[in-house]
Amino acid sequence: MADATVFHDLSAFVALPRLTGLALSPDGTRLVTSATELSPDGTRHVPVLWEVDPTGRADAVRLTNSDRGASAPAFLPDGSLLFLTDRKAPGQEAEADGAGEGRRALWRLPLRGEATRLVARAGGIDDYAVAGGSGHLAFAASLLPGAQDAEDDAKRRADRRSAGVSAILHESGPVRFWDADLGPGVPHVFVTGPADGAGHGRTVDVGERGPIATGLALSPDGSLVAYVSLESGPPHDLSAALVVADATTGQRVAQLGSPEHTFSEPVFTRDGRSVVCVRGVRNTREAPGDVTLWRLDLDPAGPEGGAGWDLTPDLDLWPVAPVPAATGDVFFTADDHGHRPVFRLRPDGSRTRLTRSGCYTDVVVSPDGGTVYALHSTVDSPPRPVRLDADGVDQEPVPLRAPGGPVALPGSLTEVHTTADDGVALRGWLALPDRARADRPAPLLVFVHGGPQTSWNAWHWRWNPWPAVARGYAVLLPDPALSTGYGQHHHQRGWSGWGQQPYRDVLALTDAAVARGDIDAERTGLLGGSYGGYMANWVAGHTDRFRAIVSHASLWNLAGFAGDTDCPGDFSRIFGRPGESGERYQENSPHLHAEKINTPMLVIHGARDYRVPVGEAMALWRELQRLRVPAKYLYFPDENHWVLSPNNARVWYSTVLNFLDHHVLDHEWQRPDLL
Repeated sequence: MADATVFHDLSAFVALPRLTGLALSPDGTRLVTSATELSPDGTRHVPVLWEVDPTGRADAVRLTNSDRGASAPAFLPDGSLLFLTDRKAPGQEAEADGAGEGRRALWRLPLRGEATRLVARAGGIDDYAVAGGSGHLAFAASLLPGAQDAEDDAKRRADRRSAGVSAILHESGPVRFWDADLGPGVPHVFVTGPADGAGHGRTVDVGERGPIATGLALSPDGSLVAYVSLESGPPHDLSAALVVADATTGQRVAQLGSPEHTFSEPVFTRDGRSVVCVRGVRNTREAPGDVTLWRLDLDPAGPEGGAGWDLTPDLDLWPVAPVPAATGDVFFTADDHGHRPVFRLRPDGSRTRLTRSGCYTDVVVSPDGGTVYALHSTVDSPPRPVRLDADGVDQEPVPLRAPGGPVALPGSLTEVHTTADDGVALRGWLALPDRARADRPAPLLVFVHGGPQTSWNAWHWRWNPWPAVARGYAVLLPDPALSTGYGQHHHQRGWSGWGQQPYRDVLALTDAAVARGDIDAERTGLLGGSYGGYMANWVAGHTDRFRAIVSHASLWNLAGFAGDTDCPGDFSRIFGRPGESGERYQENSPHLHAEKINTPMLVIHGARDYRVPVGEAMALWRELQRLRVPAKYLYFPDENHWVLSPNNARVWYSTVLNFLDHHVLDHEWQRPDLL
């Protein structure tokens, strides 16, 4: 038997540090990331800021200690560090208006001395950006309807609290987003600065930005601010426009937007003359959307007349997270056949793939443009900061010292390849336990990813295969039709039928996995969350080949889902309105095949899930009870689309694995601790 690892002990697994975000100082000598640790009582993940040596020679140094955590690091031009936290400021208990109380505020940590609160609002700070040259700050915060300024907003919020009023009056949609109720505050963009040791200057309200705050950037000199504004279209159908405004007056100087496109992730070029962003072509009933990098020249007399142009017209992948460099290059990432490499786009339009394998996020570039830093993970290794040569090609990253580090695995990772029934090449990852061999084949679990337009190419904390591998299972991670990283044709193959080609692709990859001598074809289970949960429900109504199925945050009745989800406009673009276009609903809704379900099922859902509302799970659970299908329902009253708290995550894994042990391996059912 393999040596014990953290994956054999779920308490140790959920306690592993989780790294997110990277920030590089203006001189390129300091690199900061956020890593979680468990709170003293073990019930919360607390983000802590750590300084990482960019040379890789020195150990990481802890920078923050508050039990309230610190996240979203960024540097000011003077080298001091900014971050968001909801800790209380000294003397805050005495503040009459409750500004920032229990809400995230922006704090500044100087090179020497203690951290101090820099910007706070009664409704909290949602996001912020720094002007790299001037030190101006842009931040997103909400104001209650009718509030004239921050002080008036704080008073109105205090009045609501003292009156015990929590009601929200909506006069347009949307009303929810993922796991959050929207309102009563309306997001605004503010600019203040420059921020330095003496504080900051006058704050300008640039204006409202729609019901959801996302995407924010400042030009290097602080004169312009770019942000994403949600523009209303048909009922409950919003498109994301890119707005560039004067930072001192709020006047819009440029805007990109149309009902057929969305714009996101704006960043200014180093000379401040252009904005680079991600442009998405919106889904339609006939075709999936597409994604490209878009450049907007802020000179209205420029060659494109202010309309912008496509930077990646010949790239059959979805580029995201653009990062301009001082050299004029733009670095970005894109899913590609089970990986997410870093690409370098030069001013002449030529493109280089810097990295060979793994998934890269949070890319930052050195001041001279010669070095790239990022967080790097793979399906079999958690995120850690790495260094890359900006001139390299298909290179392996240089790891930097940070909390966590490599972890010992209970098995190994390989790939599975096959051909779909329409002749398309398919692939997926296969995690194998150390003891799997021909004379002792491992039982197989199939994990279907969510999205559906995403890919198995990175480390996952929720859908991590290695706790299952530690129990002796092999785990298949398939990328069927609709997965990213395989070109537009791979999306189109599954577009007209979510339960058609993707279903056949999942089974084809499953067939390829069980054809191996070290896999037990008679002992298999299937799991999925979100769209993967939809596929789990679809599989349950179309085949009995699996001994058990786990359906997490799943879609069950598509027509009901369309009227209850937080994104009805996006869904109706694909499926049509249920009352007017029922054919695709009839062809793809799992609930219509309930009578054929015989496989034991574990249903899991969080009550605060607004993307896939909990009513989907309740309807599925009741049908399984009516049909007397062996089933269990794991319900989280205080979780959302994900399961975030450490002990709930531990219960999730325990319940899932015990359920699979019972039905796939014929073990006696063991009720998990704390349930």
